[in-house]
Amino acid sequence: MQKFTRHTGRAVPLRRSNVDTDQIIPAVYLKRVTRSGYEDGLFRAWRENEPDFVLNQDRYAGATILVAGPDFGTGSSREHAVWALMDYGFKVVISPRFGDIFRGNSLKTGLLTVLLPDSAVSLLSDTVEEDPSIDVTIDLVEQTVSWADQNYGFEIEEYSRWRMIEGLDDIDVSLRHVADIASYENSRRPWLPAVS
Repeated sequence: MQKFTRHTGRAVPLRRSNVDTDQIIPAVYLKRVTRSGYEDGLFRAWRENEPDFVLNQDRYAGATILVAGPDFGTGSSREHAVWALMDYGFKVVISPRFGDIFRGNSLKTGLLTVLLPDSAVSLLSDTVEEDPSIDVTIDLVEQTVSWADQNYGFEIEEYSRWRMIEGLDDIDVSLRHVADIASYENSRRPWLPAVS
């Protein structure tokens, strides 16, 4: 996982609420056995059936921040939803509320989910719709989101914040304890099952 301390990029306003993981990535994409290449499935139905859908608009091409409505990422616990957003190029999703499992999967995988009040999310969406070229900065160290003359603080659980700043996924966290694991394995009784 890459370290995340600060990101500046352009944003896409997704003015929809209750976006579930089935809408983020349809179930047909869950058959793939890799962990990358899911960008083609991101919001597939909307991208195919709605010509004016935000991701179909050239003015938002290359945006790395998704500004979503409330209750983003609800539904099933599929990690593929996070992978699809990241493969498409998103580094941050901002919303007033997230599905708990989606948010946990995001933070463990390196996609920062930022909770802002409804009013701030609406203001950011308005600003981006008026000027898609505006830069938005998310500072995880300072825990702020800023654009133009606006600056908002956000809360994040300290353990998740530390992991993202350090760039540590679950395996990386375990690997920080290799010596302790080896010491334990060496002290185990020989008749217990061994790790090979």
